[in-house]
Amino acid sequence: MRVLLVEDDQDLAETLVVALVHQGYTVDRVTDGIAGWEKAQKFTYDLMILEVELPQLDGINLCKKLRSQNITNPIILLTAYNHQEDKVKGLDAGADDYVVKPFDVQELLARIRAIFRRRQPTVSILLEWEYLHLNTKTCEVMYREMLLNLTPKEYGLLELFLKHHQQIFSLDLILEQLWTFEDPPTENTVRAHIKGLRNKLKNAGAHADLIETVYGLGYRLKQQSHPKIEPKKTSKKPELDQNKLDQAIVEIWHRYQGKICDRITILEEFSLANQQGKPDQNIKQKAQQEAHKLAGSLGTFGLGGGSIIAKEIEQLCQNQTLNLAEITLLQELVFKLRKEVEQYSPPSTIQNPQPTSIKSDHQVWIISQDKLLIEAGQKASLSLGVETKILTDLSLIT
Repeated sequence: MRVLLVEDDQDLAETLVVALVHQGYTVDRVTDGIAGWEKAQKFTYDLMILEVELPQLDGINLCKKLRSQNITNPIILLTAYNHQEDKVKGLDAGADDYVVKPFDVQELLARIRAIFRRRQPTVSILLEWEYLHLNTKTCEVMYREMLLNLTPKEYGLLELFLKHHQQIFSLDLILEQLWTFEDPPTENTVRAHIKGLRNKLKNAGAHADLIETVYGLGYRLKQQSHPKIEPKKTSKKPELDQNKLDQAIVEIWHRYQGKICDRITILEEFSLANQQGKPDQNIKQKAQQEAHKLAGSLGTFGLGGGSIIAKEIEQLCQNQTLNLAEITLLQELVFKLRKEVEQYSPPSTIQNPQPTSIKSDHQVWIISQDKLLIEAGQKASLSLGVETKILTDLSLIT
């Protein structure tokens, strides 16, 4: 599935791109509303995620413009504003959901899945073709009782063929569905991915031409003679990979920590200007923008407290002038925010549990307030086909 992300906060955007790609989505990202409008005019997307506070054309007006042109794909609005009237305005503009920053990445992914379920209530999470079974929730592929180890592109190809098993896909159409437009591969690269998928299916016992070539047209699934479908067996899962999503988010944090500190420096300059009685309108506007971005992105990295502080600073920046008490409060908040960011140390590695055969009716309870730890546990549980329950408050246990 192809997603358009319109977000001008680079560190948050990169985190979302990593999470979406990890879930099998192909993501195109732009940084302003006009560029988002142009992309939506040229290409077809399964989902659009729009920041409300965008340069040139804001997310709400972009949403209205898209709906006025009968573009009906799901739209999610992202914003740091949590007022009821803002939500109403966004939903009335035609958005399917309204997500307030900071948010948990896993929650956003769950909201996306819920939107697709509402739009396609009859579509099963299990796609089947003879002995082949693909679970779109766990991203596992089985042939008979064998679990196939597919690359992300091989998985995307197979999911595409299974969802549209009566359709012939040309190379151009495959490129449009599975690759970003900024960095498309050659047709030979696509053929190599198809060849790799065929070989893995063949090694698992499938017919060599399960994915057949329709010469001059493209590729499709080939219907074999009606086989006797054997009951699926619970098989032992292979050793889990590294928790790529969580590690990627940690890497993004380390890469952008310096930029986040630079944003705090601008807040410090605004605070100092007010202490000296020389508030400048330009630095005030810049400080408000940086506080807004920090409020939205810090929570995604696990700094919920920092996000709350940034929101308080943003509210102070909105005041026309600051009195003495507000200047003192601003100084304290900026100091606390700097300390919070500099002392934060995300976990560098997350140990994977040893694989085991677990029945699907098992549940894993994750009791933690650490977002990265929760995400790691969820990913490991999903890879084992186990349902996850999250609890962040011990007082709720009865």
